[in-house]
Amino acid sequence: MKDKSPTQPSSDSELDRFDRAIIDLLAQDGRMTVTDLAAQIGLSKTPTQVRLKRLVDQGYILGFRAVTNLAKLGLDHVAFTEVKLSDTRENALRDFNAAVRRIPEVEECHLIASSFDYLLKVRTTDIRRYRYVLGEKISSLPHVASTSTFVAMETILDHDR
Repeated sequence: MKDKSPTQPSSDSELDRFDRAIIDLLAQDGRMTVTDLAAQIGLSKTPTQVRLKRLVDQGYILGFRAVTNLAKLGLDHVAFTEVKLSDTRENALRDFNAAVRRIPEVEECHLIASSFDYLLKVRTTDIRRYRYVLGEKISSLPHVASTSTFVAMETILDHDR
């Protein structure tokens, strides 16, 4: 397939090599200037800006953030929590989903096809803080029947960090 012209936007369902290059480069360095981005992908600044705005507007790029050293910030305790619900109908899942988003210590939440319903990644300062978050926040979420915890001893690979 032939690449589109530098200024021609691609459709929502189709990304060309310039779009993919923009996404890849910004995933590595979200602070890259548009001038540097344009030079690296081989387009001028204006078409690169147009493409970047479109990628953000269409939801391919959700935002930009700083990657922090969580150990230096005292947030290197990671636990994975299995959560089993007492009710898995749509309303119960919706209630749980809305409530779990309000717990700042929950870094990730995944609905799982398994003997339990959700897997949470919980980051705290230490085991005492985790125990509080589990007992006072996670266990009191809507429809929670039981939980099981796995504490990470060391992080070997984490693409977000």
